[in-house]
Amino acid sequence: MKKVSIKELPEDERPRERLLKYGPESLSDAELLGILIGSGTPKMSAVVVMENVLAACKGNLNTLGRMSVDELTEFDGIGPAKAITIIAACELGKRRQRADLAEKKDMSSAANIYEYMRTLIAEHEVEEAWVLLLNQNCKLIKPVRVSRGGLTETAVDLRVVMKQALLANATVIALCHNHPSNNPRPSASDDRLTQNVKKACDYLRFYFLDHVIVCDGVYYSYREQGRL
Repeated sequence: MKKVSIKELPEDERPRERLLKYGPESLSDAELLGILIGSGTPKMSAVVVMENVLAACKGNLNTLGRMSVDELTEFDGIGPAKAITIIAACELGKRRQRADLAEKKDMSSAANIYEYMRTLIAEHEVEEAWVLLLNQNCKLIKPVRVSRGGLTETAVDLRVVMKQALLANATVIALCHNHPSNNPRPSASDDRLTQNVKKACDYLRFYFLDHVIVCDGVYYSYREQGRL
């Protein structure tokens, strides 16, 4: 049976034409991704190619966003250029989510801090520590990565944290780091770091809002646990 290409479909069934006529929300994930990669193979349309990729991800776009170029190019119809396009699109989606959270929500709660940082560090394979520099209303001034470490820990220089807060004229600080193990339970070194940051903030008159350990789908908040 001959495979029907997108160009051979009636206009109302073509993804680009439907997007123009009905808006992007009318398209499936595979159709939107098919528009991005542009073409398929002699046997499969771009949409079918992406349906196969999404099927392997069980339809989960978060799983797709974690795939590497090497993993994507294992699929028929996906070369390095198309893989890079998919990864770039997923990263833009993450950045838009963070931008929306930064503009619309304050960072006064651990849940909001987690939602903002989740797309930034939850999926990383090594630990990273970030400080969120906030104004007195807990609105985000900017996030700053203060260290990048190994699989089980990362060293944070308190002088770097305090310097960044002073330069940004921040009054409130939130510390975040990820656990590549996806176990949010804090370690003894996490406890020591929290207490050291708290002491430094007290001395320099910053309000230490929270230390949030970020994992994929779960978090730990020192403040929520009554430890700050």
